[in-house]
Amino acid sequence: MAGPIRFRHSPSSWSHSRVDTALYSPLDGKFGATKGDPRIDPPPEYEACRLEMDNGDLALFAWTDADGYWLGNTETPKALWRTEKYTFEEVPYPLARWAQRELVRELESTDPWLTTYDHVTWFFLPVFFSKDGRETTRSFFRDHAAGFPDADREAGLTFYEELLSTGILDDHRYTMATKLGTSEQLDLVRMRAAMAELHTAKLLDDAGHAFTPEVPLDSGYALDFRVESGTLVEVTRPEPPARRRAGTPASALRETVDGKTGTQLDAHPGTVLCVDCTSFRDDEWFAIRDGQPDVGYTPAVVYRMRPGKQPSGYVVGDPSLGVASLFVD
Repeated sequence: MAGPIRFRHSPSSWSHSRVDTALYSPLDGKFGATKGDPRIDPPPEYEACRLEMDNGDLALFAWTDADGYWLGNTETPKALWRTEKYTFEEVPYPLARWAQRELVRELESTDPWLTTYDHVTWFFLPVFFSKDGRETTRSFFRDHAAGFPDADREAGLTFYEELLSTGILDDHRYTMATKLGTSEQLDLVRMRAAMAELHTAKLLDDAGHAFTPEVPLDSGYALDFRVESGTLVEVTRPEPPARRRAGTPASALRETVDGKTGTQLDAHPGTVLCVDCTSFRDDEWFAIRDGQPDVGYTPAVVYRMRPGKQPSGYVVGDPSLGVASLFVD
């Protein structure tokens, strides 16, 4: 499974003839390809082309007589094997800006419903154009309201547009966006779990905490967040009882939490567990909210997000994060 789209940097000299011979010709021979001008002008010091494959793959290449930058979700031509890969944030800004504008222009023609939401489009661009996951990630937002069980596409996209417009995750785009997945298989459970981490980031920010996501630890585990005080935070998103063997909403919570207590949480006592119940429909969530059951671990934050509404939830023990004041009934 290929990862998110990234640049490849070639530190050698390029020309139109070498582009045709080393890049265009092998792709045309294997897939059928069209070579043309990019839709957005590249930075002044670069020449550039756009390579469109008959199977829907796309590649961009910008070059000078000193080096070249490749960005594509197709098979990498042999001339670029063993070249270093870089994120949008790691290449010169003018190149990153050009390439992202080019990809957004492509989305405007193929998925105009998506590009209305500027921040969602920008943040998830690395997976919207990944080799294996471009169809599934777009489908997740288009057909599944980005994981909300009782909201339409517009409501789901608006929720994440507002969340991402705050910029709280901009510095961690590849880390967080990639969690959505780059697989050809639509894995809604994993995708919903990825969005739960965005929800927790929102809770932490709303409570006034700076944080770092995906924290590697000496135990060998990587926990989801560390806040500035040093507190570790792990996130889980249970599937509601209708989608699992657990017979009640409370047992669905405990079953999911049990899967965490034998691993990361035991290795790091005091970690705050955030239990995201956003996949629960109203009747399932109301049973949790009103009963406030113990989840088998403390400290914990149990909550549910809904578009256009304040989060609802409760705490178990003392998470010491100040998030309880954010919740409404």
